[in-house]
Amino acid sequence: MSARTLWQGWWSPLSVAITPLTLLMNLGPRGRFRKLAAPTGGFGPSLDPGRSLLRRPVALLFLVPMALVVLAIPTLFVLGAFVEGAGIGKVPTLAVGDCVRNEGDWQDQDLEIVDCGAADAEYKVTRRLDTSEDTCVGGEMLANVEYSPDKMTISCLAPAR
Repeated sequence: MSARTLWQGWWSPLSVAITPLTLLMNLGPRGRFRKLAAPTGGFGPSLDPGRSLLRRPVALLFLVPMALVVLAIPTLFVLGAFVEGAGIGKVPTLAVGDCVRNEGDWQDQDLEIVDCGAADAEYKVTRRLDTSEDTCVGGEMLANVEYSPDKMTISCLAPAR
């Protein structure tokens, strides 16, 4: 049963915790079975106990999930570096004159810089508010500070059309 547990016990998220506990719990009875005297009497010869646990093919198959785990960790690091390097999740820096479209709502802005001649250009960056006294013209929207080069100033967005 320990050989089967080594192979079949790793295929669900909960089993990652249960399988090692099961294998550890099997060590106690295994030690007691090994201390028993050889069987005597009976109607036939004793059964062959078979190969030791780690020499059984089914038990060696536990290397498959272990290899998957070992390979998954570096693969996730490589994918994480690739995704970050591709610019996904990075906030663009808006300059005056850029055209943008908002993929989110105004509470959770997701601004993307687009060509000003494109049909999906919604807003144009008209100016940047450098002091607290500066205000945008009526009808203009405010871009979050994360879109400014210094992460402290606000850009005014006028409708592109």
